[in-house]
Amino acid sequence: MTDSAIATQIPVTVLTGFLGAGKTTLLKHILKAEHGLKIAVIENEFSETPIDAQLLGDEPVQVMTLSNGCVCCTINTDLEKALFVLLEQRDNGEIEFDRLVIECTGLADPAPVAQTFFVDETLRERYLLDGIITLVDAVNAERHLQETIAQAQVGFGDRLLVSKRDLVEPTDYQTLVERLQRINRRAQVFPVDNGAIDLDRLLDVRGFNLNADVGLRPLQPLRPAVTVNDRIATMVLRTDRPLDIDRLSQFMDDLLQWHGNSLLRYKGVLNIAGESRRLVFQGVLRLYGFDWDAEWQEGEARESVMVFIGDNLPEEQIRQGFEAITG
Repeated sequence: MTDSAIATQIPVTVLTGFLGAGKTTLLKHILKAEHGLKIAVIENEFSETPIDAQLLGDEPVQVMTLSNGCVCCTINTDLEKALFVLLEQRDNGEIEFDRLVIECTGLADPAPVAQTFFVDETLRERYLLDGIITLVDAVNAERHLQETIAQAQVGFGDRLLVSKRDLVEPTDYQTLVERLQRINRRAQVFPVDNGAIDLDRLLDVRGFNLNADVGLRPLQPLRPAVTVNDRIATMVLRTDRPLDIDRLSQFMDDLLQWHGNSLLRYKGVLNIAGESRRLVFQGVLRLYGFDWDAEWQEGEARESVMVFIGDNLPEEQIRQGFEAITG
């Protein structure tokens, strides 16, 4: 690819959430808001309420420009093909957009969507996965969260938006928020009313940036009445002892070998023995990246923190393995 062909990376926001949670309502709000942005939207034709029925047809990928300059792309093929179609039309000057929003179907696993932006070199260069936004239906959350896929959608999220808050009791809403935080301690939780929410909470999330912010949020005190044991949960490993990089590498290799498919999202900021800089890493399932970050400041507590959001992880076994490399 020539230098002239390489454009600034296009930020990508993924909308996920179970059926009826309000993804399409939120999407319409995003498109109609006075933000001055040119947004492209990829939506699957199996979405509950397609934005425009004219987009549906026999073609595997259809692109249509809306009156406000936003672009809709409806697909009944794989996501990767739609992403390349948009790039081709953008590079040819046929369409113009500077952001991309992908609306997943209610039963979709966010993992393959996220992985798409890391596997193909061209897509990795041209697009930047900014964040995964998960919508949760407050009225039906208890039923939905019985499904592992719904829990996984929560686990993958960088922001969790709770819809229909006005239709449940305040105590039930608070109990739901506590449960969501147990599943995913990295994500902020916000209520959304009829799709209306400040776009600053959805865009430029930087959820997949390699930096020293693990996004760990304190759990609110849980009431004894909460007895739900979800399959998806957050596990945090901490130590103030400097880590040997070889032993750490072996620990991570073993973790990915045995539990890689169960690690939905993970991130860490590490204090490596003999190194003045932080080592940061993050990953999705078996795909991960790492880099050296800024130096530790004088007088700063050098604590290593690793946050894993996983599916039925053997927590005690993993903790013992981590303790073995910190001794």
